[in-house]
Amino acid sequence: MTQLLYVRANPKGLAQSTSLRLGQHFVGAYQAERPGTQLACLDLYEDDIPLLDADVMTAWGKLAQETQLSAPEAHKVPRLGELVDQFLASDVLVYAMPMWNFRYPPMVKAYMDAVAVAGKTFQYTAQGPVGLTSGKQAVVLESRGGYWTGEDARPFEHSVSHLKVFLNFLGVTDIHTVFAEGLNVDPARSYEILAEAQARAGRLARVLAAGPAPSPDQQHPEQLHGD
Repeated sequence: MTQLLYVRANPKGLAQSTSLRLGQHFVGAYQAERPGTQLACLDLYEDDIPLLDADVMTAWGKLAQETQLSAPEAHKVPRLGELVDQFLASDVLVYAMPMWNFRYPPMVKAYMDAVAVAGKTFQYTAQGPVGLTSGKQAVVLESRGGYWTGEDARPFEHSVSHLKVFLNFLGVTDIHTVFAEGLNVDPARSYEILAEAQARAGRLARVLAAGPAPSPDQQHPEQLHGD
């Protein structure tokens, strides 16, 4: 059974968020094509995503020394472990997020920090770091106020490009993207822009869901709308 983790990274509600509507459309199309999919939803602005703060850093030191944790430390460290386990158990990772000020929302970085754990999602070797999560598929659905896929705009885009580097570092190389761009450049076309992006997302969902379940030996480098 395919395990799909839907990561929502927008504090707005569904009615106000283009990225969440795009994500919902993709997930619905994927489930329709592969009804047995087991869906887990993670809302980075509603669910508990501990930051790597002083509590966590202190707790790691205490664990190494086998000393007692404070109440906040005893809550945060196990929660980080839960997030890593959920990430590892997922076959398909779906991120729905807006692009803010050239980058993704800050809670996306907090989540990246939570799941980047040496010995679990990557490891250091004599030949350099090696990702431990190969075989997963990732889909990044992003809404953008401007147009950031052209060559001239590339130096300003540190959102999906950075997330892809991060996922590659963890071993996830089968990554697909769909963008809803120009929403603030041409607000009168926002509905049309979303509809076009949803159509691309739906096609991608059906292609991925119709194929075999992700495995370490299978890659799908093609994208219906790349960057």
